[in-house]
Amino acid sequence: MLAFHGIITAYGFWLPNDPRGSWSGFVAAWKLYRAGGKATKVSTRQSVAHATHDRRQRQAVKELLSRQPVCFTGIQAREVAHGFARAIQKSNHVLWACAVLPEHVHVVVAASRLNPNKILGHLKREAALALKVAGLHPFQKEFESTGKLPTCWAEGGWKVFLDTSEHVQRAIEYVENNPLKEGKRVQRWSFVTPFTRHRNDAG
Repeated sequence: MLAFHGIITAYGFWLPNDPRGSWSGFVAAWKLYRAGGKATKVSTRQSVAHATHDRRQRQAVKELLSRQPVCFTGIQAREVAHGFARAIQKSNHVLWACAVLPEHVHVVVAASRLNPNKILGHLKREAALALKVAGLHPFQKEFESTGKLPTCWAEGGWKVFLDTSEHVQRAIEYVENNPLKEGKRVQRWSFVTPFTRHRNDAG
């Protein structure tokens, strides 16, 4: 494995029983289970974001969430990126691409000795901390009133492992072009390292 393409979703964006599939093995909240059924765990390496599904059913289940789904503003997205930069400084993660969107994040991360799940978890924690320190966490008011800070992220993350330079380059291009699909500008982050084709890769 040369790298992995990781997708981190904000709270409420992708539920464990999403009709298109999910990476969760169970539905923890009973009311979500009753409304949407059991978890729809899939093992495909391909994105299922555009799979045909009942959009009204998906929205009806979302309305049962304990909190409003998170949708980052531009300023909040900037703080998420600051958190990623801090994570990179602390643990030397190498990101070859990154796109921070209102409801989810795409990253292409070079393989290392660390487990991909731990890398994604570290990025999420540092981003949440950056939002909290800046007073911009989506659940900041709840934290200020109760002293407890709910997560702004969905559990886990979607990972596609990339074995060749061709696959890595394709994933980088996908991530870099993702903001354009939502009518936003291409993002350039200082913590992103330019990708160099792996010298021992025949792909």
